Amino acid sequence: MNKDKVRVINNPVILQNLCTMRDKTTDSQNVRIATRKITRALLYEASKSLPLIEKTITTPLTSFKAQTIDPEINIIISPILRAGLIFTDEAIDILPQACIRHIGMYRDEKTLKPVWYYNKVPMKVQDSHKFHIFITDPMLATGNSLIEAIKLYADKKIPLENIKVICIIAAPEGIANIQDKFPEVEIITAAVDSHLNEHGYIVPGMGDAGDRIFNT
Repeated sequence: MNKDKVRVINNPVILQNLCTMRDKTTDSQNVRIATRKITRALLYEASKSLPLIEKTITTPLTSFKAQTIDPEINIIISPILRAGLIFTDEAIDILPQACIRHIGMYRDEKTLKPVWYYNKVPMKVQDSHKFHIFITDPMLATGNSLIEAIKLYADKKIPLENIKVICIIAAPEGIANIQDKFPEVEIITAAVDSHLNEHGYIVPGMGDAGDRIFNT
């Protein structure tokens, strides 16, 4: 694992909410609440890399030069359906200028390979260096779905340094898989767990994130 490209954000608030969402006795409503709190913290962390400009503003007392996110860049949030949807509301609140482009994949439980069913990424890219991509999925297990999502943007010549994977819980196998294919892509997560079991689930993990978030 290239630790320079994996940021584990585990402050006490995140750890408390990880504890809540992992607990099998936590109901779906409280899993969602805990998940949203964690996703907000991770999105703030991911936004640290966004380019800034200086802008002259006037406060009630004086004028001065303040820093703000460059309005010329394109910020794209790409949640992988369905579990990745939990990031969307928080992302829009934090980065209202962002565009949401959903990616629909489910995992074949026999092969553990992703199966496409929805792609909202087709778009024109004129200045690829001005695009900043946050691909979100609560669980980074095998990494196969996230690799397919990264390819969508890499094929548009968007710099891999501008693409970030944001997940809540990651498995070492999934991290290694992504780093083998796309070593420049940074992974931001709240936890790196022990391993994947024979069914491709993260251990200790939280079970099926989509089922627990959406009570299915």
